[in-house]
Amino acid sequence: MEKRLIEKVAIVTGSGHGIGKAVALRLAHEGADIIVADIDIKSAEQTVLEILDAGRKATAYSIDLADISQIQPMVERAVNEFGRIDILVNAAGIAQTKPFLEITENEWNQVLDTNLKSTVFCIQAVATQMIKQVPEEIRKAGRANRSYGKIVNFSSISGRRGRALQTAYAASKAAIISVTQSAALAFKAYNINVNAIAPSVVPTPMWEQIDKDYSRILGKETGQSMKDFIEQIPLKRAGSPEDIAAAVVFLCSSDSDYITGQTLNVDGGFEMN
Repeated sequence: MEKRLIEKVAIVTGSGHGIGKAVALRLAHEGADIIVADIDIKSAEQTVLEILDAGRKATAYSIDLADISQIQPMVERAVNEFGRIDILVNAAGIAQTKPFLEITENEWNQVLDTNLKSTVFCIQAVATQMIKQVPEEIRKAGRANRSYGKIVNFSSISGRRGRALQTAYAASKAAIISVTQSAALAFKAYNINVNAIAPSVVPTPMWEQIDKDYSRILGKETGQSMKDFIEQIPLKRAGSPEDIAAAVVFLCSSDSDYITGQTLNVDGGFEMN
């Protein structure tokens, strides 16, 4: 099968583990070189080793995305090392499961800063670089006849409806859908495609913690909340990191050049909108 991302350069946040790691590896298998950005540098370095084994270039970058001052240096590192940026995948994020009346201001800020604010300012920094890469005559014309960049954000099915026990998380993921639409409109003149993915249950350390918190709050055995949720999915199974990565690769490839401002549910049919 022909590789779809030969010599493309991608930044993938949260790619030291879980879905982000699966995305970074799949992009690499499709031919891309990767900046593996994660707060856990050891896990990022492990992802890099696996990418190198796949025959692509990669570098680990330690970043706390809640501190937006760290974003521009990451972009500069990518450009200095690889010469350009073609793809941004905002996969980093945290979840919080807590009754509405118990949420503190600090907890709210932590979730919104990590999930939403970091996404906005990663888009801003990377899109600025992508626009610099657009030929001057295209920038002056204000119209591009091909894509000059791909940005994929991570929403969630929790962003499609409210969640009584995940108020901050659901709010952040609903806002990602809006930000994705706004960015798609903002960069339309440069044909930079901006889309999002909305996964459902994917067994990762994050979902394991969600299950533990739900089970504790609802008085269930550990594992039961996840099982209950999966029973509501039409395909009757959880997703895998690879399921999500496959959709991300599609949105990063030329196959999706006529798609922008959309949020794709990758959820086994749980949400149909």
